[in-house]
Amino acid sequence: AVPEIFIGGLLGSMTVFVFTSWSIRAVGNAAEDVIVEVRRQFKEHPGILTYTEKPDYKKCVSIVNEAGLREMVKPGLLAVCSPILVGVTFRIIGSYRGRPLLGAEVLAGFLMFSTSTGILMALFLNNGGGAWDNAKKYIETGKHGGKNSDAHKASITGDTVGDPFKDTAGPSIHILMKLYSTITLVLVPLFTGVKTA
Repeated sequence: AVPEIFIGGLLGSMTVFVFTSWSIRAVGNAAEDVIVEVRRQFKEHPGILTYTEKPDYKKCVSIVNEAGLREMVKPGLLAVCSPILVGVTFRIIGSYRGRPLLGAEVLAGFLMFSTSTGILMALFLNNGGGAWDNAKKYIETGKHGGKNSDAHKASITGDTVGDPFKDTAGPSIHILMKLYSTITLVLVPLFTGVKTA
């Protein structure tokens, strides 16, 4: 009955998908940085391939650390800023329409839709990613042609996608939902204009 609340709900659902895509992309970007470093080490130290030299593990770990922190800034800002932006924007719109609580109402829709979408998305990512990851292990036991078969080659691709699904995007959505609800509760006076004691 209130289009603004529905719009807030759609925005809440969309942010879950944007957050998911950004977190998966973050893993891909970090992996690219590691690949560049590994190729450099192979080129400069060919003894790594014959086990006569040890690789520089610390460098790869530091690259993953730095990339993880750098790449998760954008998804983190989305998680913190989107409920604030939605609540304040619709509070301003509501003040012009004589509905001072519109910001809080829209934010409630945002929170409900993002939570329900987040639960389903997290279940999909955790279980789908785990299935893709374990499919490769299953094929490597000798099923469907075993190692080096076409099924195994396809399962390597699935594993490459499955790992960021189950290890990064899926678990991160749980944190996203907690952040949304915490920010919304803490900043209620900002969205309603009501001062608390």
